[in-house]
Amino acid sequence: MLITAGHVIRFLERVAQIIHTHRDELTLLDANIGDADHGTNLDRGFAAVVSKLPTVADKDVGTILKTTGMTLISTVGGASGPLYGTAFIRAAGVLAGLETVNPEQLVAALEAALEGIQTRGKAQRGEKTMIDAIAPGIDVLQAAQGTDEPFLAVAERALAAVEAGMQATIPMLATKGRASYLGERSIGFQDPGATSSFYIAQALFTMLQEAAAQADAS
Repeated sequence: MLITAGHVIRFLERVAQIIHTHRDELTLLDANIGDADHGTNLDRGFAAVVSKLPTVADKDVGTILKTTGMTLISTVGGASGPLYGTAFIRAAGVLAGLETVNPEQLVAALEAALEGIQTRGKAQRGEKTMIDAIAPGIDVLQAAQGTDEPFLAVAERALAAVEAGMQATIPMLATKGRASYLGERSIGFQDPGATSSFYIAQALFTMLQEAAAQADAS
């Protein structure tokens, strides 16, 4: 399975679509424990990303992702813009100059993205953030490296781990970001960043399904 620049373009278009679809839900989640702007901010940011895609449609994967990250940082307010922007920029660094990406390179890019989020947000697992959704998914991808399991099957298990991680934020006490100001009142609410991370992971899995189907047909 190889992921092309075209696959990445369609992935980003899907992210924009799924964030737009769930914009109000994400904003409502953020209203419970944050500034009530997560959905609207991300919707604006990924709409800006989509508007930039025609300018990078003929570029390598790294350039597409770097442009995405820089656009998010410049257009998304709050913490989510710098965090997601950094994630895309770190992934871009791993994939710089590549016209196609194999599963091992994708996992390396996702690892770099997570590290970027942790560094930028000064957060770790268990603090009720997007990390609690993303990290379990990457754990699954890392554990399967070097095995004979088809990558799409691994990715499906990883998506389930992201979803479980998202749900696991509900009983957590927030110790990072605006939600941490609420103390124990943050318990019982699903983290909006973990939720948007799950939606982005869904779009990523759809991209992998597309790439796998094309590989099988060739």
